[in-house]
Amino acid sequence: MIITVFRSVLNDAATDDYFELSPHITELAKTMPGFVSVKTFLAEDGERCTIVEFESQETHQAWAEHAEHREAQQRGRDAFYASYDLKVAEVIRVSSK
Repeated sequence: MIITVFRSVLNDAATDDYFELSPHITELAKTMPGFVSVKTFLAEDGERCTIVEFESQETHQAWAEHAEHREAQQRGRDAFYASYDLKVAEVIRVSSK
């Protein structure tokens, strides 16, 4: 399994466009082969953290290269984010109840 942790802070110029685009991209991710889950959390200081899981490196890569997702990433860099941090990791152990 591949996990992406995307932490971001919106800039002051982020408009309703962000709040329209973000759920659309989330729904698009859910349609991708190998999609497992997505959750977004909002901290008190305004930082957002989105955690996305895909079954494999190949399915994650297909999402990373999806044309509409790539366009949304560029819009984020250009218009929405004051800062962001992206980490992609391979799961080496799972323990759950």
